[in-house]
Amino acid sequence: MLIKGYDVGPLVPGESLLARPGFWSNYLLAMCSDGGCAERAVPEWFGEDGADVDALSEVLFDPDRWPVFRVPADDGPGVVVIYRNLDGDYGTDYLLTHPGRSYAEQIASWDGDFSGTGLTWRELIRIADSPSFASEGVQDTAIRCLMLLPLLTDPDVPEAASARLIAALAAVGAPQDTASIAAEHLLDHLTRRSRHDPTWASPLSGS
Repeated sequence: MLIKGYDVGPLVPGESLLARPGFWSNYLLAMCSDGGCAERAVPEWFGEDGADVDALSEVLFDPDRWPVFRVPADDGPGVVVIYRNLDGDYGTDYLLTHPGRSYAEQIASWDGDFSGTGLTWRELIRIADSPSFASEGVQDTAIRCLMLLPLLTDPDVPEAASARLIAALAAVGAPQDTASIAAEHLLDHLTRRSRHDPTWASPLSGS
């Protein structure tokens, strides 16, 4: 794969990893690592276990293969998630792709902590619900929602956000009795660390 600005890394399509046990714990639990909740987040919330998580982490963080997850949108900007597996500089980069542009714009990253502009809940759902079936990448709206979730920087998500997230987690295999716990936990952490400033220009504006 070729993405401008990432020619130093061996990029590989990562979408096939989405169905592997341990993926969602690896991808989402890092957001809950600040110790701000009384209950510790566990892989079992996603229907996974520690062995699944450890096995897949070796794949996700392989310096010789940097997984890339594409979330193309039909009617506007899409998102690309890249595991940046540089030795000594591991992290996850979130890039915005604009129709008609040959390059992607980095809008956020995760290096043990979140930095960047991020998206409001409304922007996140707009991308999640607009898959581009003419492009390669993630098409399922539930998976798209979860892939975009780390970008949420909105302190005022609507009440419907919880139900939407519970349904998405259940769709990827989270047990019904723990999907609601995971959803509440994730939203609590995301909205608490929110950095969205309503005076900033939206990254979706193309400005």
